[in-house]
Amino acid sequence: MNTASGASGHARTYLLVFGTLAMLTIVTVAAGYVSFPAGLGIAIALVIATVKGSLVAAYFMHLLHEQKAIYWLLLFTLLLLLIMFGLFIGSALDQGGIPSVS
Repeated sequence: MNTASGASGHARTYLLVFGTLAMLTIVTVAAGYVSFPAGLGIAIALVIATVKGSLVAAYFMHLLHEQKAIYWLLLFTLLLLLIMFGLFIGSALDQGGIPSVS
């Protein structure tokens, strides 16, 4: 493959990822106008943010092509994030539930 077609392939991938991120941003704003229960709204926001963050990390930070050590570090970070979410939710439930955002 010559460098011109390789560069256009990368540019196309970046544009597709950018378009997906823009679409997910619109979905995030639209979800903000829908009246969800607090817990469900937070869960939806976290799922959308996780997908967007994963796309940014995989393509724009080039983690998709990194070595195994980077993947283990990323997995460890994700594990710590899940533990922190668990501590937050556990603390909120101990104090009478997750407060409503309305």
